[in-house]
Amino acid sequence: MGKRTFRMTAAVLQCFAVMTALYATSAHAGSAPVKCHLTYSLAGWSAIYQHASGHGRVTCDNGQHANVTIQMHGGGLTAGKFRVTGKGDISNVYSIKEVYGSYAQAGASAGVVESGTAQVVTKGTVSMALSGSGEGINLGVAVDKFDIKPSAH
Repeated sequence: MGKRTFRMTAAVLQCFAVMTALYATSAHAGSAPVKCHLTYSLAGWSAIYQHASGHGRVTCDNGQHANVTIQMHGGGLTAGKFRVTGKGDISNVYSIKEVYGSYAQAGASAGVVESGTAQVVTKGTVSMALSGSGEGINLGVAVDKFDIKPSAH
């Protein structure tokens, strides 16, 4: 009787594990990825440490949209002051909630008076291609963290 109970318990646990795995892998199976877009405005400074903050709006092709706050910070060999407005294309998301969070970025920039920037930031499997233009003086290389959060208002 002990072996039979053990086998039955093992079979039930295996079925439970398979069902859990199927549920986890099929969470997005019924839905297609949506394309989201970000418009933003950032202002900041750097002197070895880099900081910028701003705001933006995320709109997705499934009708979801939200105002967001953006913070960028990090360190590296940088110096300057800047203001940038731009847009971003966000891919590999199924809901606007997946846009929020911290993205990693690495970039190089150089400019006097008018600056341009283009870079890709990632958060797991989510990627965002950012482009922007602005003005200021900046020079350097930095590795940064790019945070997007829902706006309080």
